[in-house]
Amino acid sequence: MGARHLEHSWQEARQVAAAAEPVRTSAVPLAEAIGRVLKEPLRAAQDMPHYASAAMDGWAVNGTGPWIIVPAGERLSPHQGSAIATGGLMPPGAKAVLRSESALRTTDDDGLAVIAAGGTARPGEPKNGQHVRPAATEARVGEDLVPVGTLLSPAHVALAALAGVDSLAVEGKPLVRLLYTGAEVILQGRPEPGQVRDAFGPQLGHVVNLLGGIPAGQQRIGDSYEEWLKALEESGPQELPADVVITTGGTGRSATDHLRSVIRELGGNLLVDGIAMRPGHPTLLAELPDGRYILGLPGNPLAAMVALVTIGEPLLAALANRRQAPALDVPSGTVIDASTGPTRVVPFRLVYGMASPANRVGSGMLRGLASADGLLVVPPHGVQLGEKVPALELPWRAGYLSTALAKTAAASQVRKPRVRREKAAGPVDWSALLEPGDLSP
Repeated sequence: MGARHLEHSWQEARQVAAAAEPVRTSAVPLAEAIGRVLKEPLRAAQDMPHYASAAMDGWAVNGTGPWIIVPAGERLSPHQGSAIATGGLMPPGAKAVLRSESALRTTDDDGLAVIAAGGTARPGEPKNGQHVRPAATEARVGEDLVPVGTLLSPAHVALAALAGVDSLAVEGKPLVRLLYTGAEVILQGRPEPGQVRDAFGPQLGHVVNLLGGIPAGQQRIGDSYEEWLKALEESGPQELPADVVITTGGTGRSATDHLRSVIRELGGNLLVDGIAMRPGHPTLLAELPDGRYILGLPGNPLAAMVALVTIGEPLLAALANRRQAPALDVPSGTVIDASTGPTRVVPFRLVYGMASPANRVGSGMLRGLASADGLLVVPPHGVQLGEKVPALELPWRAGYLSTALAKTAAASQVRKPRVRREKAAGPVDWSALLEPGDLSP
């Protein structure tokens, strides 16, 4: 057994996780670049458009009409034309496009099929270059289209595709592999006594995505040391190596909890060996020699989510080179008594701008988390009514808490209208209220 580490405080654990070095810039396929920050300028790999095309449905023509009809795609000589659709490649020799609604199909004196200008055509239509979209009208090859630092949208990616680009260099984003453990876990149906239903598989990958990570596969194993060791050994060359492996369970100190032992076997370094908080105190964070981080979440679903928000969010933020979500100060809507234990992390609901615990039944229950607006970080000495307490937003409620608090603060700043009181016109004569003799000496 190695030396047991002292548990980090809640704040210390977050600072350790936030110290991770960002993953390096990488080139990714266009579909994977949406929502990521561009690290090298997007340059056109070809002219846009890269060929002259018809801007209208109609007829590609050469010279003045009428025009003898020839098969589409053939070189056009003067007084010849061929059918063309919008976006179609202008054939060699074509000088303009006669719109469909401006064309009349007829025959010449020799009985040849010809096209003549008519209908809505104006005199002299079409002029050279009319209804033609020349090559390179939008951009020329090598031209910068999107600058470095841009948060890429679907429109940016569509532009890259039209520019002939297949991949984009973007800011690194951590690949996260999920490792679920527990021989007693069933994936569907109603568990028998001694069994538990899988609460991680349906949602953990989505939460990782909300936190800025890229889910990169998942695996389920039992509880044996050999299974743990095999699952955490370095990925083979056929797999894209993960930056983070998130595990569930095995973080305790019983004979059946193997995560610490496997980390030591693999030469890893325990960065966080337990956090002085409840729930979630057995949470682990380690770094392996190959650079992978191991984030060990407790097997309890609520404790796991508290741990993921506490140190998983700052870890993934640091790896993605973005600012971690700050703790917000929220006034407590109730008195929370002091405790001899560590920091308590409590799901809460925001009621009239104040935090009220979402579940008074117990810390191990998910029902309170399902209805919560955030996590309240309660210090051991407790909280008084109205006292400001640090709080974290939940990944699936991102932005709600800060917006609601801002609205509450703005509402409290609104001044009540002053009531205008009419001033008396002059001194008041109270003599009418006096009885006879009241002013007698």
